[in-house]
Order: sequence, then C-alpha cells, then structure tokens
Amino acid sequence: MHGLTRNDIEQAARQVYEVMPPTAQYAWPLLAERLNSTVWVKHENHTPTGAFKVRGGITFMHWLKRTYPSVRGIVTATRGNHGQSLALAANALGLSALIVVPEGNSPEKNNAMRALGANVIECGRDFDEAREEAARLADVHGHYLVPPFHIELLKGVATYALELFLGAPDLHTVYVPVGCGSGICGVIAAR
Repeated sequence: MHGLTRNDIEQAARQVYEVMPPTAQYAWPLLAERLNSTVWVKHENHTPTGAFKVRGGITFMHWLKRTYPSVRGIVTATRGNHGQSLALAANALGLSALIVVPEGNSPEKNNAMRALGANVIECGRDFDEAREEAARLADVHGHYLVPPFHIELLKGVATYALELFLGAPDLHTVYVPVGCGSGICGVIAAR
C-alpha cells in the first residue's frame, strides 16, 4: 500500500462529485460560545446514505470496474454504512451487491441497504462469522469480496477531509469518530 497524495484525493473527489455534491460545513456560533473556540461541523449526514462512507464506496467501485472489467458483483460483511455505500455504488454501475450482516443487525440499516439495491443476508452471531459467510458467498457466486478497509475506499473517504481543509484551512484540531479507521486515515491523508 502506498501513501495517498493530494492528487489521489483530488481525482477521487471528481469521481465522488459525479454522484453527489460536496457536503456543507458550518461554523456554529453556539458551539463556539460554549467551547470558546471556532467550531466547524462537516455535515456528512447530508450524503445520499447519511454517512461519509458513501464516498469510499463510489471510488472503490470505479477502481473495481477498471481493474476487473468483467466483475459481475460484490460481496461484503458489514453492520450498515459500509454496506449502504457499496450497495449504492454497485447499483449505479449495474453490479449486484450481496451484503452479509450478523443476525440481529439493525432492521433500519438492513432496509436501507435493500432500498439501495443490495441483497442482504443475515448470518452469524457476530461480525467475524458474517465475514466468513461473505467470503464463502464470494467464492460460490464468483463475486469480488470487498474488505472493510482498502486504499481505494480510503481515497474516497479522504475527500470529505479535503473539503473540510479547503473550507477551513486554519484548523489546528480535528475530532473524528473512529470505527474501522478510514475517517481518521482520510483526515491524516488530506492534511
């Protein structure tokens, strides 16, 4: 894996903007008053899926179609946002999307993935068991197994941070929620 360059992120942004516009970011006065500092909020909840992960799904699918032009579909394991992003991007490119979630996963997340064109399969007591089933299904169907973290996903995710820094270049502290880590890695790459 190589480090992302500004050019990589700008190219990814062009792909993302074919599907969605940049998201808004605002300096909120009441937060500034409360914290005695200017606070910028990046509204990734205004993406087509309500989460920044959609950006990575878009860039990953572009890469997948370029790298494996005969690919027919994808399989992944997730609990929600990753699956929604891949379902939206796969559907836009005419690919099938099999999304494996653990049993008892959020019905709202499952329905959101289905609404974006995914075939959602509940399997396993936890994420690891769901991931094992996803790998099995990828072999059975001849689909590409999408991991939870990949440089091509990161390129797309980094576009939200690029927007943030272009809009507020003097930021000295950025708070980012951390799950799998793509959000914070995107911020580091874009800085």
